[in-house]
Amino acid sequence: MVELTPLPFVITANAAVGRRWAGLAAEILSGVAGGLICLLGAADLAGAKVLAPAANADLQRALDLTIMATGLLAAAIASRPVRERVARALPIDADNPVHALALALTVILFGVDIGVIAFTDVLATAKAQPPLTIADLVFDETPFLIFALLGVGLFIRRELPDSASRLGLVLPAWWQAAVALAAAGVFFVFAQQMDVLSHTWTPDVARRVDAATTHVFGGLGGPAGIVALALVPGLCEEILFRGALQPRIGLMATALLFTSIHTQYAFSLDTAAVLVIALGLGLLRKYTNTTTSCTCHVSYNLLVGIGVAGAVVNAAIAAEVALIAISAYAIWARRRRPAALGEP
Repeated sequence: MVELTPLPFVITANAAVGRRWAGLAAEILSGVAGGLICLLGAADLAGAKVLAPAANADLQRALDLTIMATGLLAAAIASRPVRERVARALPIDADNPVHALALALTVILFGVDIGVIAFTDVLATAKAQPPLTIADLVFDETPFLIFALLGVGLFIRRELPDSASRLGLVLPAWWQAAVALAAAGVFFVFAQQMDVLSHTWTPDVARRVDAATTHVFGGLGGPAGIVALALVPGLCEEILFRGALQPRIGLMATALLFTSIHTQYAFSLDTAAVLVIALGLGLLRKYTNTTTSCTCHVSYNLLVGIGVAGAVVNAAIAAEVALIAISAYAIWARRRRPAALGEP
């Protein structure tokens, strides 16, 4: 699993928290992580062919230089003054090695994803790969969950209850479940409208995106595949992005990073839709908890997999209106309660 390559860094960073050498660990881990990525880009530039192939030599060179710049930017986090500047904008501790490494890995993941999308044909690459199976899906998504759990120090500096609390995995209130389901319906309608706009404004790109996604996920169209597509990404991605990362790097940065991993949409209106939905999930996490955002993500994926058409539409609209009404009332009642308690 190439995705798990940074895992020793994550474990070391957690082990260093609270130690006298924590600041040194923050510098070394982020510097080495960034340096390795820079060397990867340099090796490809020298002809080692370690990165995804681009359409021509100029685009390949641009990709290599982007990867090198990404590595240098990530390595800059090794500098304490840089981390102190970042800490003024984000809720991080400049001397915490976990926070420093999280920043470096965020820069690396985002920079590499953007470089690959910009300078390679990700849609052609997707179509050249075999369709996903349930096992492939679990294999691809599990690293997100592993990084989330070990990233917050599970069994290293935190026990299970404390780790769950840090990740926002709590038992949701009834109204939070209603809000999650209502938001999933809103996201589904929004995504459908964006798909219509995509086919109207950018028909060629939309057709290529459709062909790539149909090929990649076509093998998961049965009941088991639909459930897997709903549950596995909905849980693994939410626990990492909204649970572990958002409290440290912020809502917008998390949403952009989340959007960047969806390379199967390339640069398209579908990508813009993912960004908006990511922001919505981030707001759910901010004002409720990660369990609520997981519920919303899973429900949304399930709606996309099942589809809503024909005679079901009227029932779906009625259910969505009811959920929105219940959610609005619950939120209004909660906001009104403190004011009522303060009255003589």
